[in-house]
Amino acid sequence: MEKIKKEEIERWYDDHSDAILKFVLMLVKDYQQAEDLTHETFVKAYLHYESFHQRSSEKTWLFRIAHNLTIDYFRRHRSINLLRDFLSSKRDESRLPQEMIELKETSVELYHSLEKLKEAYRKVILLRKIQGFSVTDTANILDWSESKVKSTQFRAIPALKKQLVKDGYVYEKTI
Repeated sequence: MEKIKKEEIERWYDDHSDAILKFVLMLVKDYQQAEDLTHETFVKAYLHYESFHQRSSEKTWLFRIAHNLTIDYFRRHRSINLLRDFLSSKRDESRLPQEMIELKETSVELYHSLEKLKEAYRKVILLRKIQGFSVTDTANILDWSESKVKSTQFRAIPALKKQLVKDGYVYEKTI
């Protein structure tokens, strides 16, 4: 049983670690911390493997663990002022390592504008539109109701479009 569990977690790591790292990085904006939290996600999945009852996909379960670990990280390590700075998203572009995310120019523009949105909007767009999770899976990851996911997404998409226009990345007529 132990060998099967180890092989399963290794497969999950191969399949999902990059996506989880990108998700966590967008939240914490610190590459080393994102790597640590990603690693911790899989350690926790290994330790609590028996609690995975396959009511959702392993990807959904892993993202839920990563989300919860990230929230715990903010609770433990960030002061309110640092959290305000994080939410305002005034950051130096050099903090994103080139080797970490190889995005096309338009994707970079999207991520820059996305960082300026409210945290809830950012999470919903990342999970629903970028990671491709269903409403149900997103609700499970964030521990929200499905209606909260839908209403937040309904507000988040226009807010992102407005931010893209404000940042000068798209013309208002094209939206």
